[in-house]
Amino acid sequence: MAGGGGINPNGNNGKEYPGNLTLYVTTTCIVAAMGGLIFGYDIGISGGVTSMDSFLSKFFHSVYTKEKADKSTNQYCKFDSQTLTMFTSSLYLAALVSSLVASTVTRKLGRRLSMLFGGVLFCAGALINGFAKNVAMLIVGRILLGFGIGFANQSVPLYLSEMAPYRYRGALNIGFQLSITIGILVANVLNYFFARITWGWRLSLGGAMVPALIISVGSLLLPETPNSMIERGKNEEAKAKLKRIRGVDDVDEEFNDLVAASESSRKVEHPWRNLLQKKYRPHLTMAIAIPFFQQLTGINVIMFYAPVLFKTIGFGGDASLMSAVITGIVNVVATLVSIYYVDKLGRRFLFLEGGIQMLICQIAVAICIGLKFGTDGNAGQLPKWYAIVVVIFICIYVSGFAWSWGPLGWLVPSEIFPLEIRSAAQSINVSVNMIFTFIVAQVFLTMLCHLKFGLFLFFAFFVCVMTVFVYFFLPETKNVPIEEMVIVWKEHWFWSRFMTEVDYPGIGKGGATTHVEMAEGDYGSKLV
Repeated sequence: MAGGGGINPNGNNGKEYPGNLTLYVTTTCIVAAMGGLIFGYDIGISGGVTSMDSFLSKFFHSVYTKEKADKSTNQYCKFDSQTLTMFTSSLYLAALVSSLVASTVTRKLGRRLSMLFGGVLFCAGALINGFAKNVAMLIVGRILLGFGIGFANQSVPLYLSEMAPYRYRGALNIGFQLSITIGILVANVLNYFFARITWGWRLSLGGAMVPALIISVGSLLLPETPNSMIERGKNEEAKAKLKRIRGVDDVDEEFNDLVAASESSRKVEHPWRNLLQKKYRPHLTMAIAIPFFQQLTGINVIMFYAPVLFKTIGFGGDASLMSAVITGIVNVVATLVSIYYVDKLGRRFLFLEGGIQMLICQIAVAICIGLKFGTDGNAGQLPKWYAIVVVIFICIYVSGFAWSWGPLGWLVPSEIFPLEIRSAAQSINVSVNMIFTFIVAQVFLTMLCHLKFGLFLFFAFFVCVMTVFVYFFLPETKNVPIEEMVIVWKEHWFWSRFMTEVDYPGIGKGGATTHVEMAEGDYGSKLV
C-alpha cells in the first residue's frame, strides 16, 4: 500500500450531501478569509520596516551604527541583534497565548466573536505602533497585534471549513492563505514607497489599522456557522441557515449528522484532556506536526527578512524592497494556483510536489550564496546577474511553498478535527505554529551569522523530512465531508491501529450501519 492511505481520491466517498456553491456562501467565505490580511500585512511590514534607516536609527541605534560604520563587515552578521528580532518575534508569543483563550471563545460564543476580538485587538496594536516613541511602545503594540492574530488564526480557518460545501472546501479555505499573501504583498509595496519618507515607518506600522478594520466590520456582517449554532443549542436557526448556505431545502442528512456530532461533542467535558485519548492520536499528531513543519520550511525567514536578506546579498535598500515585492507577487499568484487545483489534484499531491520544489531551490540558493560569500561573508562586488539568479531561485521556492505548505498548513488541520475537539485542536495547531514562528524569527539572524549559507541547507533538511512524513502518514482528505473524516483514519495503513474503538460514521435507514468495502488502488476504501 502506498504511504498515504485513506479515501478514494476521486471523490464520491461516503455521503454526498446535496448543495451548491452559492453566491451567498462564496461571498461569506471571501469576507471571512480577509481575516488573513492582518497576519500577512504584519509579516510583510515587519521585514520592510526593520530595513529602513530612519526606523533603525530611532529604535535600534546600535544596529544602525554597526551597519553604517563598516561597509566591509561580515554580511552574514550585519543585522544580528536580539533586540531587533525581539521586536519582530514578540508578536508570536502573544499570538500563542491568545490562541489558547480563543479556543474557549470560539467554542462557547461562536467563530464570529473570535474574529471580532482579533480585529479590534490588532487595530489597537497598530495604533500604538504608529505613534510609538520608544521600544517599549513598539513591543506593547506588537503584543496587541499578536493577541489579534491569535484570535483570527484560531477562528477563520474553522469558520471557512464549516461554511464551505465539502466539494469546494479546499478552494474556499485557501482564501485565508490568499489573504495572507495579499497582505504580505500590500505591505511590501507600501514599504517600497514609504521608505522614501523619513517617518514612512509610522505609515507602514499604522497602516495595519486598515486590514484590522476590514476583519472587524466583516465579522459583524457575517452569519454564524451552522456547526457553531448547533453547538450552542440553536438547532432551528442552524437548519434555516444551512438551507440558505447550501442553496437547497434538502439538508436533513447533513443537518442530522451535524446534530449527532454536536451531541457527541457535548458529552466531552474536557476537550483538552480528551485530545490525549488514543482515538485522537492521529489528529493530535497532525495538529503538532503540520504547523511545526510549516515553519521549518524556512518561508517566514524569506518573508520576514526578505528586504534584509536581499540587502545582505548585495542589493541596495530600494532594490531589496523591490525584490521583496516581486516575491510577494509570486506568492499571490502561486496561491491562486493552489485554489484551482487543491480540490482536483488533492492535498497530498500539492504537499509532495511543493516539498520537492522547495528542496531543490534551497540547495541551489545555499550553493549560490556559499560560492559568492564563502564563510567570511565578504562578497566583494556582487554581479547583478548573480543576484538575479538568487532571486529567481527564491521566487521558485516561494511558489512551491505558496501552493503547498502555505495554504495546506491551515486547510488540512482545520478539516480533520471532529467537532468535540475542534476548537481545542485548532488552538494547538495555532499555538505550535506561533511557537516555532517565534523561535525561527528570534534565532534566524543569529543562525545566519553562525551557519552562514548552511542555514538554507538546515531548512532543506527539514523540507526533506516533512515530504517523507506526508508521503507515509498523511491521508488524502479532498472531497470528504468534514463530519465523515473519521473514515480516512480508520482506513489508513498506520493510523487505523489507533481507531479500533471508533465506529464508522452514520447509521443507514432502518438501522443498518454503513460499512466499508475495499476499492481498487492505493487509497483503499469507499463507503457503501
